[in-house]
Amino acid sequence: METPDNSTAAVKFVFRGTLVHSTPEEALQIREDALLGVDADGKIAFIEDGKKLQDISKSSGFNPSAITQLGQQEFLMPGLIDTHIHASQYSYAGTALDMPLLQWLNTYTFPVESRFKDLEFAKQVYTQVVKRTLRNGTTTACYFATIHTDASLQLGRIADDFGQRALVGKVCMDRDNGVKDYTETSQESQDETNRFIKELLNQKYPLVKPVVTPRFAPSCTEPLLAQLGEIAKNNNLHIQSHISENLEEITLVKGLFPQSESYTDVYHRFNLLTNKTVMAHGCHLSDEELVLFRETGAALSHCPNSNFSLCSGVLNVRNVLNHNVKLGLGTDVAGGYSSSMLDAVRRTLDASKVLKIQNPEHETLSFEEVFRLATLGGSQALSLDDRTGNFEVGKDFDALRVNVAAPGGPIDLIQKEKPQILLEKFLNLGDDRNIVEVFVAGRKVVPF
Repeated sequence: METPDNSTAAVKFVFRGTLVHSTPEEALQIREDALLGVDADGKIAFIEDGKKLQDISKSSGFNPSAITQLGQQEFLMPGLIDTHIHASQYSYAGTALDMPLLQWLNTYTFPVESRFKDLEFAKQVYTQVVKRTLRNGTTTACYFATIHTDASLQLGRIADDFGQRALVGKVCMDRDNGVKDYTETSQESQDETNRFIKELLNQKYPLVKPVVTPRFAPSCTEPLLAQLGEIAKNNNLHIQSHISENLEEITLVKGLFPQSESYTDVYHRFNLLTNKTVMAHGCHLSDEELVLFRETGAALSHCPNSNFSLCSGVLNVRNVLNHNVKLGLGTDVAGGYSSSMLDAVRRTLDASKVLKIQNPEHETLSFEEVFRLATLGGSQALSLDDRTGNFEVGKDFDALRVNVAAPGGPIDLIQKEKPQILLEKFLNLGDDRNIVEVFVAGRKVVPF
């Protein structure tokens, strides 16, 4: 049992019922009839057995009649963590999935992203994506914005307004991509990145922070990559980019960076692989490259919907985990057509089964393991696991209240089920109708 650490913050509210979460040792830990208290700072004050209600209410100073009792088909789980999502691509999510990556970028992505110099358009799209992802249970999102500093700052403001935990990246790309009005010089990219970081940090948002964001190696010159590595180091910031998504891209990188031993080595040479780095995809990384990820502490974001939709490849997650590389899940909107992390969970299981079909010796992922990747794994990948990712005393209360039998919802329960079955049904069949409430740092952010 986890008891209060005698912190000074008063208990604000208490839940009683079933808790499901993960630990580094256990992919799924279930606590039935548990008490979970949240203090005025939004942190978990205690986790105890329900039968200790009277004792805990005295020691923690709350009224036992004021607790929130969860129903039989309800449970609390940690918030979902989207480690890779392009907020600026949300307007065309669900369309434009008929080309491989490099052609897709030039045909659909760059022309749409160029529109974000229009702050009204940016506000409209960014408001929708933050609201939608929160409703879908995404309590933490690692966002790509665009090259436009003011629009990127607006995304940070909107995430703060709605209470989402977010890393926001102003995109950097100084190689000409052939799209009119959507490029920047190396100097502009550096200057605007510094302005973005300074202005976002000056807002002192409690849950929204900047992330240094070279789009991917083919979009950036060596001097820019070197500068971005310096900027991240000097400001102790997160870094995000893409790596080894498809084979054509890997060939392109070899031609652009002939001195580098591998795609991973490109980023490593410019100090962009750190324990605060998350790289999307990695479908085609070699074992040698995974060793470099482990040695530097860099993480991967597995985005299976996108990898299937753009025919990019299938990441062997089991192999990544066997190399002790940190890994979370991402939606990768709009290469991935769904903004729901529940979809990312399902596609992760699908990808694992595809590998099993190809090789019967492959050890598939269990739903419990994928649940951990969507929560604790994501927090580890973003180096936020000291703050969020599971239920521990002292961590922020980032949580979903799930009702598997929500009226009008997508799940029919025929009989009384154990919590493990309820969780599995929610992960495979559930949607936002089952997510009754969403909390971030103790604040109820859904319903709005």
